[in-house]
Amino acid sequence: MQSAAATRPAPPRRDPLVQIVSRSVVLPQTNIDTDQIIPARFLSTTTREGLGRHAFHDWRWLADGSPNPDFPFNRPENAGRTILLAGCNFGCGSSREHAPWALRDLGLRAVVSSGIADIFRNNALKNGLLPVVLPEPVVQMLMRRPDDELEIDIATRELRTPDRQVFHFPLDDFARTCLLEGVDELGWLLARENEIRLYEERFHAR
Repeated sequence: MQSAAATRPAPPRRDPLVQIVSRSVVLPQTNIDTDQIIPARFLSTTTREGLGRHAFHDWRWLADGSPNPDFPFNRPENAGRTILLAGCNFGCGSSREHAPWALRDLGLRAVVSSGIADIFRNNALKNGLLPVVLPEPVVQMLMRRPDDELEIDIATRELRTPDRQVFHFPLDDFARTCLLEGVDELGWLLARENEIRLYEERFHAR
């Protein structure tokens, strides 16, 4: 008879995040809170699919439901870009995991700002969205050059520009490992279940 560990399904995985190469979408506003990222009226769902349509809803859509042509994510030249350059204190306000869900479903893989709220940052990392904090002058420089193809390297914790400028950003070792392996905290633990079981057996055998 198989053990419970042998029959338990493998932990869900997402794509490993090793490198992001993209031009940028710029939202220069400061203090963009989670209710602006995903308004509270869209929080009734427990699934992530389709939330991208509601990301920045009150800015992206006009009263008649048509796209706001002045909003950056509605501009044709920004289609397919996966890096967001945002003003300081991005993701402030209430805690809601729907915010990184919506941004991921919108197609983003990284948010670059001079300040990212701690709770949003933690939620983003759990969902494969990379928060990159850089000095304000660097962010302002990048905002003036949204068509630069940026390269973000998770392993080295570096953002590189086409003119070979290199900027290091903070990322703790565990979060880095989870991104590179394509798992969240639970997935990381379940992937090491055999190691944990062997340690427990040795510990109790003492």
